[in-house]
Amino acid sequence: MTEQSRRKIISAGVESGQAEVFDKIETEEDVVINLSVRPERLDDFVGQKETVSNLKVCLAAAAQRGEPLEHVLLSGPPGLGKTSLSRIIAHEMNSKITATSGPAIERAGDLIGILTNLEKGDILFIDEIHRLSKVVEEFLYPAIENFQIDFVIDKGPYAKTIKFNLKPFTLIGATTRSGLLSAPLRSRFGILYHLDFYAPDELAAIIRRSAGILSIDISADAAGEMARRSRGTPRIANRLLRRVRDYAQVEGRNAIDIELVRSALERLRIDQAGLDEMDRKVLRMISEYYGGGPVGTESLAASLNEESDTIADTVEPYLLQIGFLKRTSRGRMISRQACEHLGLKCPAGEQTGFF
Repeated sequence: MTEQSRRKIISAGVESGQAEVFDKIETEEDVVINLSVRPERLDDFVGQKETVSNLKVCLAAAAQRGEPLEHVLLSGPPGLGKTSLSRIIAHEMNSKITATSGPAIERAGDLIGILTNLEKGDILFIDEIHRLSKVVEEFLYPAIENFQIDFVIDKGPYAKTIKFNLKPFTLIGATTRSGLLSAPLRSRFGILYHLDFYAPDELAAIIRRSAGILSIDISADAAGEMARRSRGTPRIANRLLRRVRDYAQVEGRNAIDIELVRSALERLRIDQAGLDEMDRKVLRMISEYYGGGPVGTESLAASLNEESDTIADTVEPYLLQIGFLKRTSRGRMISRQACEHLGLKCPAGEQTGFF
């Protein structure tokens, strides 16, 4: 897509208020920008103070001993900086990083080529590591524990097991669903960190930093307003910044102010609590069709014609964080706070805040 075509589509979206068309345009430039705003050093990483502080100690100790860093497991909802932290670790250790994902490694043979090409101190980053197959996971155990791999040649009575020594490396695993990790795999990680949602002031600092990298002028109150609607997630904050930047460019503005942010996010259908259309659909479905809950995720997903993983990984974490949803043994329940925010009818006499 040419830049001229892109601007025509954006202009059409702005004039008609069709934010869906506008928001789905993801160009190569967006991908490059998304990489360019990632911090390269721990000192530039905003938020997750305890994790960053502890990680600095681990990196310094490993560097003093001249050893590779112990294997690291990073868990938390999508977009909180797991991939960024892995690249920062590689940069701080002056190491090469090889990135892959759990679903991409289908067979043990796929992993052999990756492991044998790693040099001493290199980093292997596996995203969504909980989605590794059992066969690949068991093949990985001796590799991360003893830096050896065992592979079998021939078959039947002629089968032989050959041990191949690997150069010491660091495995960094990232997962959005740590509960799905097997206990043997989890126990082989020496460093485990869980990333939490960011506070609005941290997100505002990230937005101002990204705006500086992208050469965009943004006021402090505009950055704060955008941060409050970013669902506690830096990835979403940077995405909203790019979209608001497009509105500013099309409307001929040289800077982003709070009025532009409110106008753009309203057209993108993101409300003051950071809820998008999917969030509102989920909450309305629980309130109107299931009487406030409880309702199981599978039933909810079927009613919305969505995948249950989409609701569990993308929608639920933030709604639970802000108290709009409650997870019980019987299913999900909506809160009175959520009903009041969306203007939904709440049952009379409810004292606990949940139905």
